Amino acid sequence: MRIALLGVGLIGGSIGLAAREHVEGVEVIGYGRHPGRLRAAADRGAIDIAADSLEAALEGARICFACAPVGVLPELVRAALAAADRDCVVTDVGSTKQELLAGIDDSRFVGGHPIAGAETAGVEHARADLFQGAVWYLTPLATSEGLLYERLHRFLVELGARPIALDPATHDRLVAVFSHLPHVLANVLASQAAGRLLDHGEALRHVGPSFRDMTRVAGANTEIWTDIYRANRAAIVKEIRAYRRELERVEGLLEAGDVAAWNDGAREDRRALLESELAGAPVHELRLTVPNRPGIVAQVALALGRAGVNIVDMALSPAADMRSGAMALWIAGDEPAARAAVVIGELGFPVAEV
Repeated sequence: MRIALLGVGLIGGSIGLAAREHVEGVEVIGYGRHPGRLRAAADRGAIDIAADSLEAALEGARICFACAPVGVLPELVRAALAAADRDCVVTDVGSTKQELLAGIDDSRFVGGHPIAGAETAGVEHARADLFQGAVWYLTPLATSEGLLYERLHRFLVELGARPIALDPATHDRLVAVFSHLPHVLANVLASQAAGRLLDHGEALRHVGPSFRDMTRVAGANTEIWTDIYRANRAAIVKEIRAYRRELERVEGLLEAGDVAAWNDGAREDRRALLESELAGAPVHELRLTVPNRPGIVAQVALALGRAGVNIVDMALSPAADMRSGAMALWIAGDEPAARAAVVIGELGFPVAEV
């Protein structure tokens, strides 16, 4: 199996690393505009061969991944289709789909979008486990060839991903709310808070963990995100308007002092979202108090891992004096949650279910 990576950054490099680790007999060919990045990808083991042209990269390839910013994907995908064999499935990893698919009519193309990544960019941050358990959306054309789609689907499963087919419009609406809108809100919140706090000097040192969590993706790679905002602007604007309406409703609740039901509802909504990822398994939230010392998170996580308990999600909140902190763990399933509480108690940490 020969695969071609057109672009060897975080996603392309991770595909290469994952393929070489999990797919038997795979050969990974990389191509890009920057020779230095190709050398770095080869040094990291993300590719076997660095091609000197797009045509050379596609020669004999069974699967081609176009890994580039959304703004250049249409041109790159068309070039890949022109160079690819009739038996090669061409896909992409872009986070918007309608604009791309509107200009492509080729049975060898299947749109793709892995729900994986990080704030960091570049092959130096690529990981072989990046797609383990990750949803990988596929947006095939009406004319996409079934055998090629099956080949791509099987390959993604071998990488550890969970392929899910969606139509392009549904895809773009979904990512607008769970991916693109959070980036918009992080940018707004970071700038709003900076306007308040920069006047207070040392106060910036004391922002809480909730602020850090909410603004983690603020100012993400401008080259990538400018294209995303432009390509999916209609869906993003729609979600911003819906968000504005909800903020106005919450404004009224705050003015009336009637916020308990709203807050409880948000907690249940988040719980439902987590459970939906686990085929309906009930999710329990455990809160524990731990000393703030190096290795404490690893100690808890390893103890739970040895007990066969999977942590769905976690959040850390250090105390003001930085000597202790609260740890929130979300555990799927009644019996694993009960087992987790016992394990944590045996470690000597007070724990309660919320």
